[in-house]
Amino acid sequence: MAQLWGGRFTKETDKLVYQFNASINFDKRLADCDVTGSIAHTKMLAKTGIITAEEGSKIIEGLYSIIDDVHSGKLVITDEYEDIHSFMEANLIDRIGDAGKKLHTGRSRNDQVALDMRLYIRDSIMNTDACLASLLTVILDVMENNIETYMPGFTHLQKAQPVTLAHHMGAYFEMFKRDRLRLSDIYERANYCPLGAGALAGTTYPLDRNMVSELLGFYGPTLNSMDSVSDRDYVLEFLAALSIIMMHLSRFCEEMIIWNSNEYRFIELDDAYSTGSSIMPQKKNPDIAELVRGKTGRVYGALTSMLTTMKGIPLAYNKDMQEDKEMTFDAIDTVNNCIVLFTGMLSTTKFLSDNMAQSATKGFTNATDAADYLVKKGMPFRDAHSVIGRLVLACIDKDCSIDDLKIEELKEFSELFDEDIYDAISLKTCVEKRLTIGAPGIEAMKTVISINKEYLELTTKKVED
Repeated sequence: MAQLWGGRFTKETDKLVYQFNASINFDKRLADCDVTGSIAHTKMLAKTGIITAEEGSKIIEGLYSIIDDVHSGKLVITDEYEDIHSFMEANLIDRIGDAGKKLHTGRSRNDQVALDMRLYIRDSIMNTDACLASLLTVILDVMENNIETYMPGFTHLQKAQPVTLAHHMGAYFEMFKRDRLRLSDIYERANYCPLGAGALAGTTYPLDRNMVSELLGFYGPTLNSMDSVSDRDYVLEFLAALSIIMMHLSRFCEEMIIWNSNEYRFIELDDAYSTGSSIMPQKKNPDIAELVRGKTGRVYGALTSMLTTMKGIPLAYNKDMQEDKEMTFDAIDTVNNCIVLFTGMLSTTKFLSDNMAQSATKGFTNATDAADYLVKKGMPFRDAHSVIGRLVLACIDKDCSIDDLKIEELKEFSELFDEDIYDAISLKTCVEKRLTIGAPGIEAMKTVISINKEYLELTTKKVED
């Protein structure tokens, strides 16, 4: 059992205790981050004269050779090591000798793992953001192609007012855009370097923490060594952001599932993103959407678990914090996979526009516009609301829509109705006369789409820079 400690102890750790304490099986994915941090630390140690330039070169060369061998499969990370730090250090000493023993000078595993996690979360934020950017590109494409695809808008799952598919998709564009803003905000707070905090109280070595921060692309060093090693706010914030992303995906999936049903038939999912039944040959199930919806609880669980883990921990570092990794890694993998799969599903979905329009026509979604028509003719809104309510009730009895009634039938409810009512309550009119920014009218939607295009171009350029 390869350990970085032991001088204080007179006998070996019990095997079960060792296994329970070890983290190598999951923190091995921090290998790249660990090497990146160690190389920056080594460069600083050499520049400050804590180690010689020759020792620094040997350490850096050895670290590069280890990570190259890990990537190629020549060197396997096994559970004979307690954690990724002991794996790296033990292999480094095997390769370069005593110089490798100086790598850990001026640092603790506490600030080392805090650094590794910050580096990993920082990279993960960027990866998730890239996934969301791809999804937004697909959503924007659907919006551009469906400015005049009419459909019912819903409240309480009841048909409410006519909108367009572009407008409906635009709501999800806003959700995922906010998700990206949250990720950017988390990145800003997380991007400070804890290395140099030591176990909890810094170190007597003349470390140059600013140099290490600059080498690793941080804004600067953290300002309290106790907080540096015990802070996991950035993990909690990231898990919270991932949970909100999954909530948005789950809502979207729920609608896709409903729209895919025989009762709605608003969409047809591509075969590549559907499955069949082992007994019912006619079935085409939206399993991907259902699984994304189901995996939302998994990500929520990671956030709840991490919050619970952290709630009673006194300063500074405690072993409880080792629990931050498995659940966080799983949540990151889950969310990124869900975004990628959902993006593929949405990009291949066929939208059945005729069914959408027919559903909007039959659902009295133009009732509010009929009331507004009477108001513009001089009737008080409350009276107009009552008239249209009775009119809808009559249409339900006749199994028809307001548009199906003849003008003589309409005048039985109010003499204010005239032939222009039919144009006033058509789907096209109901949608297009809503021209305020954020509404589904064509000109309003074109403006929003233009804003969204510019947003994607700017954020993509920012990431590339």
